Formats: sequence, structure tokens, C-alpha cells
Amino acid sequence: MATCHTWSSDMSILQNITHPTQIRDLNESEMRELAEEIRAEIIAVTAKNGGHIGPNLGVVELTLALHRVFQTPEDRIVFDVAHQGYVHKLLTGRNGPAFRSIRQSDGLCGFLARSESPHDCYGAGHAGTALSAALGMAVARDRSGGGEHVVAVIGDATLTCGIAFEALNNISITTKRLIVILNDNKWSIARNVGAIASYLNEIITNPIYNKVDRDLQHFLERVPGGGTLIELGRRWKKETKDFLVSSSLFESFGLRYIGPVDGHNQEELEHYLEIAKSTNSPILLHVLTQKGKGFSTALEHPERFHGTSPFDPETGTSRKKAGAPPNYQDVFGDAMVRYARRDPRVCGITAAMPSGTGLNRIAEALPDQFFDVGIAEEHAVLFAAGMATRDRKPVVGIYSTFLQRAYDQIVHDVCLQELPVVFCLDRAGLSPNDGPTHHGLFDIAYLRGIPATVVAQPKDEDELCDLLWTALEYGKPMFIRYPRGAARGVPIKPEPSAIPIGTAEVLEPGESIQIWALGPWIDDALKLAVRLREETSASIGVVNARFAKPVDRTLLLQQASAATLFVTMEDHTAAGGFGSALLQELQSNGVNAPVEVIGWPDHFVSHGSSVSDLREANGLGPEAIASRVLARWQSLHAPPIGVTGSGSDLVYRK
Repeated sequence: MATCHTWSSDMSILQNITHPTQIRDLNESEMRELAEEIRAEIIAVTAKNGGHIGPNLGVVELTLALHRVFQTPEDRIVFDVAHQGYVHKLLTGRNGPAFRSIRQSDGLCGFLARSESPHDCYGAGHAGTALSAALGMAVARDRSGGGEHVVAVIGDATLTCGIAFEALNNISITTKRLIVILNDNKWSIARNVGAIASYLNEIITNPIYNKVDRDLQHFLERVPGGGTLIELGRRWKKETKDFLVSSSLFESFGLRYIGPVDGHNQEELEHYLEIAKSTNSPILLHVLTQKGKGFSTALEHPERFHGTSPFDPETGTSRKKAGAPPNYQDVFGDAMVRYARRDPRVCGITAAMPSGTGLNRIAEALPDQFFDVGIAEEHAVLFAAGMATRDRKPVVGIYSTFLQRAYDQIVHDVCLQELPVVFCLDRAGLSPNDGPTHHGLFDIAYLRGIPATVVAQPKDEDELCDLLWTALEYGKPMFIRYPRGAARGVPIKPEPSAIPIGTAEVLEPGESIQIWALGPWIDDALKLAVRLREETSASIGVVNARFAKPVDRTLLLQQASAATLFVTMEDHTAAGGFGSALLQELQSNGVNAPVEVIGWPDHFVSHGSSVSDLREANGLGPEAIASRVLARWQSLHAPPIGVTGSGSDLVYRK
């Protein structure tokens, strides 16, 4: 039944949208105006909050067409990664102030989340998940006798991801009704690489097909009624192109192929989506879009404007303060260039993240020593393992959250064989605006239990360069984790120094309370020490732990002879992290010294405007930490007034 909508004439079209059914009443002119308003809103909001601007500007017409043809939440639209879900959010009740809060504390998530809206049928943040998830939904529908449509929206970069092919292999033998939209813009974050990218380009640019198409159109323009035939031909050619250009890749997986289709032609998109909707066999619609469409700077710099920090919408320039310290990723990238120049065996490997990891620097300076394997983390690690068997020194630069995808390869292929692969884990800790899919809060825990691993974290950019140099010379697997964003502004030595494996650094000597901190918690540890000295008059030591595995046993046991309390501080979950490692080391050596573990709580941490906001919200602000440590100290030093019970039931009463 049609829904009647009341429109406010003094508001823009977008301001009136509260539900996707409303856009079905719009005419062609109104749809064009709505698309322009959506692009303007996305540019304005991402300029202020940062975010994924390029991918969202590219799918405006596609998302509008999907919501005009399908009916969410009954129909299921599964967006791969979901970093292109802003338009979907604007059309599904999250317009206005809600959308302007995106990626901020207590605001909308920058990706899709089932907890946020019934229109978000699947949460995501990592690539390659949509096909498998959508297939699972389709099979569940088939088994329950439902009639809803299931649509998977994937990017061309998704096809560099192994799990996408695992899903493709199962679609035709598992369901008869699944719609796959291949959003082809030639980019993941960087430009797509490999045979799949070449294959899709062949479909688009095949000279035989394009010559036949041009010649036929020129002929029809000269005959009576040719205009009508041209229009019919446009529709026919999209469905029959595989007669002239092989689309056998998709056909061999049992999917009917249609395309390519202009992803910015609203009428054409809706026409082919209706065909897909009425087809009783799995179907793939190949849609061509421009990443960043509607914002010239994003079109000119698609990699930089895939996901960006706040920027000036007029010029596209970053709002980063002048004179700010370099980002850790850039420090790493520059160090890689220096070390690779010295030793041609050193090479950088990344999984579609050259600029995000800083490896774009070696790609530009020493292209023969750089490899981008596409969105294929498992392959990246195996590829590095193979290189390491032949006297190469591979350095794998991958975000902490994405390295989870290659866990088996780390265990089985690198560590089991003790191959000298260096792993540099960017975004270890919080990626505050991106949220739980991108926080790197689990790597110490998932690496600690693997034999033959070394896990380190520098306190500053100079120590990062030293640890990278150490790892390249170590000759066994080594993992270096470091946070997102700016370093501490410490000068980098002209020549790196090797750091003995498993050695910590005493920053401030002390006896009674020993604070062991990792990475970005060093400054907080130094401030906490000042506070504790003022309030307890105790002797407080501060240690730059440096290695989460192995812990510096010699220093730890030396300090344990006098310390009343140890405090550990880390950007990692408290469960299974560095604090757990230190506590285990003490206990295995017969030391029962108490340990106060400061780490992230045992739940998935949400997104927020900043690291400090999220720390405060999770009980890790300076006051909360000081209160915890002081309470623990006082409990250890307050003498009991009375005792009741016996054995394990002893209760001390003040």
C-alpha cells in the first residue's frame, strides 16, 4: 500500500526524508536535486568530522536506486565494509543532527551496525564479508519460505579478497535468488592491483565490443526510427555483452552477468535493478562509479580522500596544525626507505594500504622493493614467509585489526618455521572515530601464546626506528605495534641503535610502586608517578616496558625484591595483554607481588571523538586511574582492626 507523505515546502528535499519509502514519490528532477543535496551534506559533515568521503560520494545514485527498487528493512542490503553507508544512513531515519554526529562520541557509527538501525541488516568494517553474509541470509530465507530480496553490494577490490571467492564458489549450489552489485570504481583505498583489476578493465574497455557499439550507433542514427532502436540497444547490450566480451569469470561461478552499467544514471540503474529483482537465479550487476564524484579534490586525490581527517571543504587541505609531530605511519615509512637503501634484501609488503601504513614512501622511492597484494592479508603473510626462506627481509605493514585475518598464517607458516618476517602493526590501540571494527586492542593477546614471537612497542618515533632496525637484524619473527596518529615529537638519531630483545628501560628509578607502561601510556605513567608521590610519599619508579613478549624478567625480579605494588598501563585489553604477561612472569618465579592492570575492559569499545573521550568513558581517565592505584596502595598498607572467620573465609574489618 502506498504511503502518503507530507512535504514541508520551506525545507530541502533531504531535510524531509525520514524513511526510504519517501523517495519513491520523487520525479526525475527531484531525484537529481536530492543527489546533489546528499553530496553537499556528506562533504560538509566529513569536512568537520572526518570520514569516508570518496566511497560515499561515489554511491549516491546507486544507493538511491537500491532504496527505490527494494524495501528495507524487509529486503536485506548488505554493504561490504559498510564505509560507503552514509547515503543509506541519510535515507533511513538518521538524517539531520544524527548524521552530523557521525564518528563522534555518542553519535552515529562511521560504518553500519545492527544495533543502530533495523535497516542495517549486517554490521561490518572489514572487506570481503558481504557475499558470505548475504548468502547466509538468502539460505535462511529459502529454508523459512520467505520472499524478501537479499542484495550484496561489493566493491571491485573485494574480489582481491580470498573469502569473496570462497563465497562465489558456493552461491549457485546454495541458493537460486541472490543479487550481487559489483560497484566498480577501480579503487580500494589505493588503486586496485592484480589480475582481477585487469580483468574488470578488459570488460569495460574491450576494443572489439566498443567498436561494434560505436559502429552500430552511427548506423542507427542514419535510419528512420533509429533513436528508438538505439535506446532499445542500450538495454540489450548490457544484457548480452558477454557475446562479445567474455564474462566467464562470473558465469563460471553460476551467476548471470549484466553490465557494465553507468552507476550515476539513476534511470538505468533502476531498470537493471528491476531486472535483477525479477530473476530467479543468482545475478551479478556490474556498476561503474566514480569514487569522490561531486567533489573535485576527492576525484583528483581518491586515495587521500578515501577516508580523511577533518579538512577545508573549499580547498580540500587538512586541518592538521602546522608544526605538529609526524604520524607514526610516516616515521615508519621513512625508516623503511632508509633501511631498504642500505640493504636491497629489505622489502615492504602491504594489503591495499600503502598510504595508510606509510609504505607509499618506499613504493615511490624503491618500487622494486615494494609489494601491494590487494585486500589479501592471508596472502601477504604467506608471501612474506616465502620471501623469507630465500634470504629476503620482508616487512609486512598491516593495521592491527586487519592482521587478525591472517592469524593462521602467522602461527602455521611464519612462527612455526621461525622465518624472519617483521610485522609492523599500525593503529595498535584505538582508532577512535572508526570504532570497534578498527580498534587494535587484541594483538598482544593473540600473539603472546605463539612460540617464537617477539612483541614490542616503542615509546616514541626514535625508538620505533630502533626497534625496526632491531627486527631486521634479529633473524626471527618480530611484531612491532604502534598507535594511530602523531608521535611524541622526539628527534630521530641519524643512526639507529639495536635494542637487546626483551629489555625494558627505567625512565625514573623508584622502589615502592613500579609503573610499567607501553607506548602511548608512557606520558600518563610519568604524570601518574608525580600524583602518587604527592599523595603517598612513596618511592615511585617508571619503566618503559618496550617488550610485551618477552617481559624483562631480570629487571622485574630485581624490582620485585622491594616493590609493594606493580602497575601496568597499556592500550590493549586487560584480558590477556601485557599486564597479564607481567603478572604471569611474577607468579612463575614465585613472586606474589600485587599487580594493578590498567587496560581496556572486557567488552567491545565503541567509537568516539577522541582517545581521551573513550578513556574517560571506559574508566581509564587520569582521575579514575589514580583513584584505582591509590585505593590499591591503601588497601595494602591499612592494618586490619579485627579478623573474623578462618582459612579462606578470613575477613579483615577496619
